[in-house]
Amino acid sequence: MIEKLNEIKSRHDEICKAMSDETVIADYVEYQKLAREEKKLAPTVDAFLRYKRNAENLESAKKLLATEKNNEMVELVQLEIAECEENHEKLQEELRTLLIPKDERDDGNVIMEIRPAAGGDEAALFAAALLRMYTMYAQANNFKIEVNDLDETEIGGLKSASIMIIGDGAFSQLKFESGVHRVQRVPDTETQGRIHTSTATVAVLPEAVTVDFKIEDKDIKVDVYRASGAGGQHVNKTESAIRITHLPTNTVVTCQDGRSQIKNREKAMTILQSKLAEYYQNLEDEKYAQTRKSQVGAGDRSEKIRTYNFPQSRVTDHRIGKSIHNLTAFMNGEISEMIDALRIEANKVTD
Repeated sequence: MIEKLNEIKSRHDEICKAMSDETVIADYVEYQKLAREEKKLAPTVDAFLRYKRNAENLESAKKLLATEKNNEMVELVQLEIAECEENHEKLQEELRTLLIPKDERDDGNVIMEIRPAAGGDEAALFAAALLRMYTMYAQANNFKIEVNDLDETEIGGLKSASIMIIGDGAFSQLKFESGVHRVQRVPDTETQGRIHTSTATVAVLPEAVTVDFKIEDKDIKVDVYRASGAGGQHVNKTESAIRITHLPTNTVVTCQDGRSQIKNREKAMTILQSKLAEYYQNLEDEKYAQTRKSQVGAGDRSEKIRTYNFPQSRVTDHRIGKSIHNLTAFMNGEISEMIDALRIEANKVTD
């Protein structure tokens, strides 16, 4: 670990020296590239320097203890040693975490799509509850939310929803939410009190900031139409909604939130880029694996990552075997405990 940290420190020193060079300062693109790398390395370097200072203090204190005769001074030095040893463990853990290979997409925004799967009206209502849950979580974390597309049922459920969650680290927080979510509860329409099982699918995509491909005009079909659903008289009179189909992959995105056709098209293109980035990444993954990576499967009740059991007020994530026994709070957006547990499990490393 120390060898790796020394390499990072050396690289950080090189970058800082280069950024003070007048030639580099004059080259905006190169300077920004170095600035981004410096920002990425700085937290690790800072923690490493604190680790080294603490180690030096610990060594000095131990040397002093070996020669000190005054009882009061011995007691003070022993306290300093105990504090340094405690800090040593904390700093080691901090450095282990910082050395975890980082997903380059973690700092970016999220495109989240939610759809009902098995269960009819109850699945649609559950999908709406999930949308509310993620919206409340995003608001509590000071993330901005933009609705790309929202198609509701007459009883308050969802046919589909697409939202953008904007904020530093949004993808790192929500990327493990992709998959089939299963609910077990007694629907309001159930007269005999029987528990029904329904599912909804959640797909989480990183917003494509830089892409290695270009979307050609000849490869897309753009349709405009009148937006449907809530939104007042305007949506019923103006053809502002956009549907873009990427013909080579048959990827379809829609956006009808904004009143401006131009803004809806821009947002739809952003979503399309993200979907295609994921599509082409999947093709690359297939070169090294027999089965294609999939986020949501077919939506069958058996294809679950998490179960929301209302009678027992319990939510269980089946990937890590963790249960939380406060489903009301969870559905109100208090999902950080589960998200943190998933991130810790995914980031487990050894020395």
